[in-house]
Amino acid sequence: MLSLIGREKALFLSDIKKNRNILEEIVSSSSFLVLGGAGSIGQAVTKEIFKRNPKKLHVVDISENNMVELVRDIRSSFGYIAGDFQTFALDIGSVEYDAFINADGQYDYVLNLSALKHVRSEKDPFTLMRMIDVNIFNTEKTMKQAAENGSKKYFCVSTDKAANPVNMMGASKRIMEMFLMRRSADISISTARFANVAFSDGSLLHGFNQRIQKRQPIVAPKDIKRYFVTPQESGELCLMSCLFGENRDIFFPKLSESLHLITFADIAVKYLEKLGYEPHLCDSEDEARELAATLPKEGKWPCLFTDSDTTGEKDFEEFFTDNETLDMEQFDNLGVIKNEALYDPELVNSFELKISQLKQDKAWSKDEIVKLFFNMLPAFGHKETGKYLDSKM
Repeated sequence: MLSLIGREKALFLSDIKKNRNILEEIVSSSSFLVLGGAGSIGQAVTKEIFKRNPKKLHVVDISENNMVELVRDIRSSFGYIAGDFQTFALDIGSVEYDAFINADGQYDYVLNLSALKHVRSEKDPFTLMRMIDVNIFNTEKTMKQAAENGSKKYFCVSTDKAANPVNMMGASKRIMEMFLMRRSADISISTARFANVAFSDGSLLHGFNQRIQKRQPIVAPKDIKRYFVTPQESGELCLMSCLFGENRDIFFPKLSESLHLITFADIAVKYLEKLGYEPHLCDSEDEARELAATLPKEGKWPCLFTDSDTTGEKDFEEFFTDNETLDMEQFDNLGVIKNEALYDPELVNSFELKISQLKQDKAWSKDEIVKLFFNMLPAFGHKETGKYLDSKM
């Protein structure tokens, strides 16, 4: 996988090696709850914890099928541990989840990896409200429960798109970070911003696999560059932040020769060449669909590489802003943003009340939500183009 994203070595190898003993010591003597544990990052985090023999590891996710695959993967790769390992197919926002927490709830570390992560989810007001619920209010709810049950640490994954956000997904994570700051008075919290996880479920690169299996064209933007980490690297970064982060720390990967920008189109070419296919550039969706029936037999694959013109795409990615304080010395390949509990209590409380009222009324528009976001983030760089990813192949 590293070669497909233009790299030769893993990012955090030296940091993991240097801290191996303390990592194993903490994990083996602690209990963990992983929320959203059946997604790509959640599975990676769960495996990083499992292989270090925790006393207790409970995993919650709404996807029953992905949870089954997680267990099969763990059993096939690592086998068994002496500790208490269980999975629960639950919706974090449900009363069943609350009953689950009330029945036990005793965890040293709570890691929340659940999220709506797609920019395309902002296209309609209803999915957008669910994004707010999952990314912000489920985080607030589970933080509060962790604090009430005496957990040592609450970790929640953020995103590089939260730094100077231009889309609603990134903005929802930036607002989530404000809620984390508010709750940091009650429980130690840490988070992480990192790049796209290569070939994660639902990602464009994962879509390449699907297109090959279904004999369909490969489509990718040629003008958008992104940073990529592997699933294992995402799990390592989250675990390091959870265990070593001080209250309110945000971890991120340092930029280096190993971590550099690469376009989706460039990855598509590398991906096809690894499979033994020569990319054939097409001029239209119709041409690409038509050639998909014949070109693969000739060792070629139809590709459509286009400029991006959809709402929410950021021209470049960044892990921190100019006004954030950085610690670049503690780790070899991990940077740390050091935060004070800086947030506007009235603004956060007002946002909470207004969203609650909209949901109670069961009626809201996207414009109403966008205005609330601009109120929370005056420098929010959101621009509406009228086009969304679902309108393209």
